[in-house]
Amino acid sequence: MDVSASLVAGLLIALLAIFTVIRAVRIVPQARARNVERLGRYHKTLTPGLNLVIPYIDRVHPQIDLREQVVSFKPQPVITEDNLVVEIDTVLYFQVTDPRAAFYEIANFLQAVEQLTVTTLRNVVGSMDLEKTLTSRDTINSQLRGVLDEATGKWGLRVNRVEIKAIDPPQSIKEAMQKQMRAERDKRAAILGAEGQRQSQILTAEGDKQAAVLRAEGNRTAAILEAEGQSRAIDEVFQAIHRNDPDPKLLAYQYLTALPQLAQGQGNNFWVIPSEITTALQGVSKAFSESLPPSPATRAKPPADDQAAAKAADDTAEAAQAAAEAVADAAEADRRPPGV
Repeated sequence: MDVSASLVAGLLIALLAIFTVIRAVRIVPQARARNVERLGRYHKTLTPGLNLVIPYIDRVHPQIDLREQVVSFKPQPVITEDNLVVEIDTVLYFQVTDPRAAFYEIANFLQAVEQLTVTTLRNVVGSMDLEKTLTSRDTINSQLRGVLDEATGKWGLRVNRVEIKAIDPPQSIKEAMQKQMRAERDKRAAILGAEGQRQSQILTAEGDKQAAVLRAEGNRTAAILEAEGQSRAIDEVFQAIHRNDPDPKLLAYQYLTALPQLAQGQGNNFWVIPSEITTALQGVSKAFSESLPPSPATRAKPPADDQAAAKAADDTAEAAQAAAEAVADAAEADRRPPGV
């Protein structure tokens, strides 16, 4: 009986010793801290690693995270200077620098930071209108960070950054802004379309101008070349005529050969023969009459070939004489008054 009681007592003492040793040894992870109170009073802050405390006398509080923390607060309604309610969603980046102050200076530092952010945000945005609020995020962030960093310093906190995640104006303001943006886009599109059309018309006019200039240059060059060609042709004909020294008989014959071409024209029903043509025909008739005298006594009898040529010449002379007489009669008829 005594042995059993001694054994139980020994086991209890061993368990108590083991439990005491376990409570005396505290291991703190990296970037963590734990505050220790001895007999209800702050004693020290345990650093990362192995730490020894006095069991049943020292009280070790929960760990405090020393890493940078990110807290996203729910959207808060804020009234702007022009009496519009907007909801602003903020994100806060902070870090605990003094575990003792974070534990003893404030009961709940996360709640305190949230409420301080809301009140500071309302003060900052309350001095801005809606348009400035939407376009001044950097200004709002810097003002928030300055106020929060100054206020949370005594709490053992350091505010690194404050970011505004979203600013939501009322639905009516959103619709008005969308209409305004759509009108601005339509305006820019109309301006760009007008600019493009004007540029197109300018380029088209420039192209037409250059084409007209080139056509005028081509027509002028063609006219110059045509005039030069005609000038050269006339000069060649003039030089050939003077070089061959034609007599009036040849010119009269040319007049005679041109008569059928005049008769083949569109106005062949009525045409006027100049007096120069009748004179020329009379010259042709005279020339053939002088070259072939009618009296056989004044010349010798030609050979057989010469007789054929003479006969052909006589026929030609007779035809010329008849043509001259016909032309003369036609000219006389033209000069005669109507009704005679």
